[in-house]
Amino acid sequence: MQLNIHQHPSDQSINQSRSRSINADQILKIMDPKPPLRSTNSTANRHNSSTSSLLSKSLSDASTQSLSSILNNPHLSDGSWSGWWSSTAAVQIPEFAPPVNKTLGFEITRSDFTRYVSSISDHYNRFEDIRNHSNKENRDEDAINSHERAGEALVACLREVPALYFKEDFALEDGATFRAASTFSTVAENAVLQEKLSQYLDVVEVHLVKEISLRSNSFFEAQSQLEDLSLKIVEGCGRIRELKETIRLLDVDLVDSARQVQDLNLTRSNLLALQEKLRLILYVNQSLAALKLLVASADCAGALDVTDDLKNFLDADQLTGLHCFRHLEDHVAAAIDSVNSILSAEFLRVSINDAGDKDAEILSKAKARIASPGNGEDNEVYLQQEEDTSSFHDRLLPLIIGLLRTAKLPTVLRVYRDTVTSNMKTVIKSVVAELLPVLLARPLDSDFKPGDRIVDADGGGSSLASKLRSMSSESFVQLLGTIFKIVQAHLHRAAEVKKAIEWIMSNLDGHYAADSVAAAIAHGALTAEMASVADTQSGSFPISSQKNVIKVSPATTTSNLSKNFRADVLRENTEAVFAACDAAHGRWAKLLGVRAILHPRLRLTDFLNIYNVSQEFVTATEKIGGRLGYSIRGTLQSQTKAFVDFQHESRMTKLKAVLDQETWVEVDVPVEFQAIVDSLFSLEDDNSKSIANSYNEMVASSAEQPSQSVDGITENNSKTKDAHGKSSIHLISFRGVDYHMVNCGLILLKMLSEYIEMNTVLPSLSSEVIHRVLEMLKFFNTRACQLVLGAGAMQVSGLKSITSKHLALTSQVVSFVHAIIPEIRRILFLKVPEARKGLLSSEIERVSQDYKVHRDEIHTKLVQIMRERLLVHLRGLPQIIETWSRVDETDVQPSQFARSLTKEVGYLQRVLSRTLHEADVQEIFKEVTIIFDIQISDAFSHVDISIPQAKARLNRDIEHILGCIKSLPSAKLNEPGTPVAPRLESLVQRISAEPDQ
Repeated sequence: MQLNIHQHPSDQSINQSRSRSINADQILKIMDPKPPLRSTNSTANRHNSSTSSLLSKSLSDASTQSLSSILNNPHLSDGSWSGWWSSTAAVQIPEFAPPVNKTLGFEITRSDFTRYVSSISDHYNRFEDIRNHSNKENRDEDAINSHERAGEALVACLREVPALYFKEDFALEDGATFRAASTFSTVAENAVLQEKLSQYLDVVEVHLVKEISLRSNSFFEAQSQLEDLSLKIVEGCGRIRELKETIRLLDVDLVDSARQVQDLNLTRSNLLALQEKLRLILYVNQSLAALKLLVASADCAGALDVTDDLKNFLDADQLTGLHCFRHLEDHVAAAIDSVNSILSAEFLRVSINDAGDKDAEILSKAKARIASPGNGEDNEVYLQQEEDTSSFHDRLLPLIIGLLRTAKLPTVLRVYRDTVTSNMKTVIKSVVAELLPVLLARPLDSDFKPGDRIVDADGGGSSLASKLRSMSSESFVQLLGTIFKIVQAHLHRAAEVKKAIEWIMSNLDGHYAADSVAAAIAHGALTAEMASVADTQSGSFPISSQKNVIKVSPATTTSNLSKNFRADVLRENTEAVFAACDAAHGRWAKLLGVRAILHPRLRLTDFLNIYNVSQEFVTATEKIGGRLGYSIRGTLQSQTKAFVDFQHESRMTKLKAVLDQETWVEVDVPVEFQAIVDSLFSLEDDNSKSIANSYNEMVASSAEQPSQSVDGITENNSKTKDAHGKSSIHLISFRGVDYHMVNCGLILLKMLSEYIEMNTVLPSLSSEVIHRVLEMLKFFNTRACQLVLGAGAMQVSGLKSITSKHLALTSQVVSFVHAIIPEIRRILFLKVPEARKGLLSSEIERVSQDYKVHRDEIHTKLVQIMRERLLVHLRGLPQIIETWSRVDETDVQPSQFARSLTKEVGYLQRVLSRTLHEADVQEIFKEVTIIFDIQISDAFSHVDISIPQAKARLNRDIEHILGCIKSLPSAKLNEPGTPVAPRLESLVQRISAEPDQ
């Protein structure tokens, strides 16, 4: 059979009666779905007996417990303690009470129990916590069990009854279901099966009754609440109907007339608003038509006035909701863009394009000067404007005001900066293209020495770079000069624009347009701020919202916005002029860079022409631009250093070749070299410009008038003319002292003068020039020492020997250089920074000391030569002394030893006296005298003077030698009465005192 678990509540009493008839066997069956049928009664008996035994054991155990353990049990509630007391266990109150001692002298107070209370307070508090916690857990468990029990019956039912009987499609008519439910094969099994099915039915009914009993209270309570809610809803609906009827009566009697008046008034207001709106539409429509005409006629001021009115309407939200003006904001923006385009184009035309006529005029004059080199006028460039400054300001004023009103002046100035830069590059390129064919058509004057010209890498092709390199330095200077004039004209125009904008922005006090400019600046500042705020937001906002953003921003004020906007305009204005100067510097540096390989090889005058015009260009452009041009200064500095390095290398090579070919023969000094000395070293003032001018004037005068005498040359120097007709003198004079010169000394002097001129005209490289001068002086001193003292000239120059004449001339050259080193130092230090003078001064002192040591070594070498000659003659003296002992010796002349020695001394005296200074000659022969006195006296002291002939011959030789020594210049150094050669004179006295035998 099929179990039906859905029972009606009315069957509850029947189910309760049936549940009371369930015996213990059925309870055990419910607890165990498959219990053994034969042991049902025995199991129940065992269960009852075990339950009774446990209960009796617990009672017996409880009777043995003490009262304190029962009272301290935290798991028992207060109501459960009474169960432990029985009538038999009641405490019997004794019939009499113990006598109370009333003789105590004190009362028991609460403070007497403080110690006891403090000792048990912790344990008591813990007991209270445990009891409260236990009560709370019991309450929670009861609540959980009540909710869990609501579904336990059905769960147990599903657990005890097989799932087959709970299927929705359960039907015994189905063969498969019948076979699964009826598994019997005999009659006895059939009876057992039916009993089991009855048991399943009982289990389901019992659990259904249990579930219904658990849910019945909530169900009937909810049903009663629902009925109360229905009654309240009915009452509410009736009240609403009454209120509606009351309101309807009030509307009919009181409100309808007043509402009609209000509606008529609202209609009148709407009609007036419509009239105003229609007038606004008409005005806006007319304004749009006028705006188109104004833009078409390039009336920018009027167009901006109209756009301001339209923007005010848009900002005030007066046109909101008008479909016909949905594109008005776009039309206004397009009109403003058109006005900005017109103003920008006119500003660029007035600022830049008007200078084209001036460029053509400068180019035509430059071509005329190139065609006729003798025409030297128009050396200066003056900016001849077609209009004066006031008219130029008046032309720019409306344009600037319009661009200020639209806040586009900074943007236009940036465009102007880019345009000026590109225009500057284009103008320079066009000048080069125009003048290059004219300059190349001129006959080419070589700027280089033979063999120095550089061949282009492209084989001299037709490229612009090769053409620039093929120009002469004079032509290149003319090209640079023309570019300078045109660039200067453009920069003057840019400077005028800058001054005009600064005047408009800052210095309009008292001008008729001062108020207009101030209003335009304020309006432009506000517009620029709104644009910046719109850019910083994540989306694009309409103009009205941008206006609101500006209004609510507390940190922005009109004065601050105007100040920032004015600063932005002035900054862009300055950047435009500087960008033009920077572009011109870049092009100029590029032109110099194309010829960078040629400039170091130029002559000094040619390079100075290029350097000077470049320096003038840099100075003029920096003055206009207001900033330093680091790029062009770096290029010019690098090329100048390369020029100095190359010139130094070439001069060192030339000086080495001259020294190697030097024969150390005295030469006449051309007048131009004396002019160099006089111009460079005869001026006592420290004015480098005066020195340079004096040098140039004297060299020019010597070149133009070679036959005239030059001031500063001593009178004893006779003047001659060389084979070329140039005036020359025998000696070169410096500060009243004459010096004999050789060819390499004159070449060194010329090179030093060129270095001094480099130092004067290239002050930025003064330290480099001084280092090069010191290097050249060291090389000359070292090489001269190697060639003369080291006898290197015998192998290099082909000299057979190094004579005293060579040594004397070398001493003169070295002495001259040593004398002019202090003056060279004074002149070169005029351009050297103070911080570097100390180190350079010490280096110059070392070089000067080297020259002094070299001169002293030459003098020592001359003394050594005479000493060697004396030793040579002394080696032959014993043979000569042997002849003195012969009786037949009748020669009354000094011996060959004395004659030869005095002859060589006399020759050396003549050579040195003609070449060296008297003081040097005296010092040299003083040393020679000392050597002669010692060596000769030692040699003669061993002569046997017992023979009269020997004594006479010895006396004659000593007297002859003493006469020679006394005639030497060194004798003047001795004081009167002092013997010149004391040992020889004492020897003469000793010989004279010896009696003849």
